[in-house]
Amino acid sequence: MRIAMLAPISWPVPPTGYGPWEQVVHDLTEALVRLGHDVTLFAAGGSRTSAELVATCPHALEGWPEPERSRRPGLDPVTGLRESPPDARVWEEHHIGICMERAATGAFDVVHSHLHVHALPFARFLPCPLVTTLHGTAWVRATHPMLLAHRDLPFVTLSNAERRFLPELNYVATVHNGIRLADFPFEPEKEDYLLFAGRLAPEKGTAEAIEVARRAGRRLIVAGLSEEQHRDYFREHVEPFLEKDAIEYVGKCSRPEIGRLYRKAAAVVLMSAWHEPFGLVAVEAQASGTPLIATRLGALPEIIREGETGFLVDSVEDAVRAVDRIGEIDPRSCRRNAEERFSRSAMAEGYARVYAALSRADAPPPGRDPRAAPAMPSPRT
Repeated sequence: MRIAMLAPISWPVPPTGYGPWEQVVHDLTEALVRLGHDVTLFAAGGSRTSAELVATCPHALEGWPEPERSRRPGLDPVTGLRESPPDARVWEEHHIGICMERAATGAFDVVHSHLHVHALPFARFLPCPLVTTLHGTAWVRATHPMLLAHRDLPFVTLSNAERRFLPELNYVATVHNGIRLADFPFEPEKEDYLLFAGRLAPEKGTAEAIEVARRAGRRLIVAGLSEEQHRDYFREHVEPFLEKDAIEYVGKCSRPEIGRLYRKAAAVVLMSAWHEPFGLVAVEAQASGTPLIATRLGALPEIIREGETGFLVDSVEDAVRAVDRIGEIDPRSCRRNAEERFSRSAMAEGYARVYAALSRADAPPPGRDPRAAPAMPSPRT
């Protein structure tokens, strides 16, 4: 099939560090190419792929070079123009427009968007289906008006749990995120430290993971991005414990770096406080043969096999007790779960089935020009 893959442009594809959506897009694109599909990736400059690459902007938004990124808004007395840093929204609209202009020519059998809600209004004008993977977008209530206005369009969720955010949408499939298993080699021999991996944010449960480690008397390595919006959280709930009670913060890690931490960790602690639509950390850890201690929220019960690849808990107290049971988990069971359910080839095969079903459903009637925009469907009730 001829597939247009519309990636986010916050980071290049694949990202060099943080960038979970871009990483999923990369893994999916590469696996689809290996399956023999004709994929065109629309992504930020600096991206790398075995598909055809259309770089729609010179740099990823989060990697825009200085001094442009830090340019102070103000009037240029020479040109008379108002200067400012690059406008992310302008570049994102430009990015979408390039993809849609090409799709409107009939160049693709399907367009796959990973861009929140921003590509949805173009779907009515395309001669092929536009399918959107939500990536948790419906968690944000402010997105609901746009999503509901296009509720008849096809949506894919990363987990069945994700559908609870907005049940009214037209969900055509659940396709779990997959990973390149070779990036996370299996390691049966573990050390004694616990690991927290992910954004350092209240909903991610960083403070609770620290509390679990302290109460269990175990060393904890904290790895992840500390965002500006959560600086106070870091200062109040993470920083006071660093270098005390064996709590170590190693910052944002590259994929190889976090892989090394997964491999030797006794367990990964995910005390998430929100209904996360997926959890790549949980999959990557299991691929390394490392069990999870995680809250019973969102997609985590779909990813973790209770008592076999980890423990689902309802409180810090439950998690502390689970630390003592880590030895009951066979690392080979963790790896097997990742291989059977969360490989990038399994993800690609799932999406290929979605594309094929949508293309059949969207086939034009006899005599219709396939390049003509489809009639606007009636919203579902």
